[in-house]
Parts: sequence; structure tokens; C-alpha cells
Amino acid sequence: MKVLILGGTREARQLADIASGERGFEIVSSLAGRVREPVLPAGAVRIGGFGGTEGLRNWLADNAIDAVVDATHPFAGTISSHAAEAARAGGVPIVHLRRPGWSEQPGDRWSRVPDLASAAGAAAEFDRVFLTIGRQGVAAFAGLDEPWFLIRAIDPPTGPVPPHHLLLLARGPFTVAQEVDLLREHRISAMVTKDSGGDLTAAKLTAARTCGIPVVVVDRPPVPEGGECAESVAAAWEWLTAL
Repeated sequence: MKVLILGGTREARQLADIASGERGFEIVSSLAGRVREPVLPAGAVRIGGFGGTEGLRNWLADNAIDAVVDATHPFAGTISSHAAEAARAGGVPIVHLRRPGWSEQPGDRWSRVPDLASAAGAAAEFDRVFLTIGRQGVAAFAGLDEPWFLIRAIDPPTGPVPPHHLLLLARGPFTVAQEVDLLREHRISAMVTKDSGGDLTAAKLTAARTCGIPVVVVDRPPVPEGGECAESVAAAWEWLTAL
């Protein structure tokens, strides 16, 4: 069975590792190409877009894909929608692998917002903001000329940035102690993050709780209609083997 894994996440790499080692499976992982030095999964890898829904539908047909696993980042809404539509049009089974989002814990000071524009409005109320949303979406905060921002990302933002900021290029995971030190060193008064879920980047939330810092949490977009949903690599693998 030939499987396309739309990846870029740890879960996608884990699934590729499992499936590539099993007889009867041929795995192709696709990465968007937005990170300059991505961590590559096992098996064949392609990098770049497909050309929208129609391009992806044609690619699935041309490459005789039997199943699609959408294991993209929870906020990669566009490619997830394209994948759902292309799979439905081509009659290809698809599963959306999404790790559960984060849950507020005792001592947290969270404010949930629906999108980055709302997050920017909330950030405007603070003086020193830790912006940890990756490089995409930073432009939503570019119009805020009063707060100072600590922007952490793997690669530099390509669009406009807030006038008062420090760019920190770093790849996690980070420990709670490291995150606490960062918040205290830069006298952070609020944090903005996306509800990415998972434990790789959860240390910053524990650090914010430890320091009593409010966190603006951007809710993730809904999973596209159509196909199955899996919240773990094990569940996605079970779905694949059942096919």
C-alpha cells in the first residue's frame, strides 16, 4: 500500500518510522518546505506544495496513492483542507492525525482567542510580550508600536515585524528551567502561543504558570470534514493497517 504522509510534525516522523519498517507499505512523506533545515523522516521525502486542491488530487492519482495521512501541524489549516478535498475527489481514504490540544491547569492565567488578530489585540495590553507562535503570523503584531516583543522562531519571519522586538532563533525542545530563565531575563509580562498541543513545547506553559504570567492562547482551526480522525500515532497506524 502506497501512503502519502503530509508531515512536518513529530507524529508524522514517528508514523513514517513505523510504516517504513513494515512489509507491504511504501511511504512518501511531504514537507511544506517552510523550515530551512527540517528534521527528515524515514523513507522517501518530497518538499514543496502541490498547487492547491486540484494539484494534490492529480498528484495522488499520478503516484497511485492508496491512502493519505494528514499529520501536519494543527494550525496548517490550508493544506489540511486541500488534502480532505483532494482525497474525497479522488476516492482516496484519509485520516487526520491531530494530537490533543493543551488544557488549562490550576494556577494558569489563560485567555483563549479565536485567531491571531484577536491575539494581537490582547497583546496590546501588555508591555513586554513573549511571542512564541513560530515565524508565520508575526505580521499580525507588526502594527503594535507600544509593546516590546521577544519573538522566538526556528527561522526569521519573512513579513513585517513589530517595531520594538528581539528575535531569538532557536529550535526546541526547551526545559522548564530554561523557559523560566528566559521569562525572567527579559522581564516578560505576557506570553502569546498557539494551542499546538503535545509535550515538546509545553514547558513554556509550565514556566508561565511558575512565574504567574498570563498566556494568550490561540485556538486551533477545526479539522476538515471528511475522513477519519486520530489523536495518536498508534491510532493512525491502526487505521492504516486496517485498510
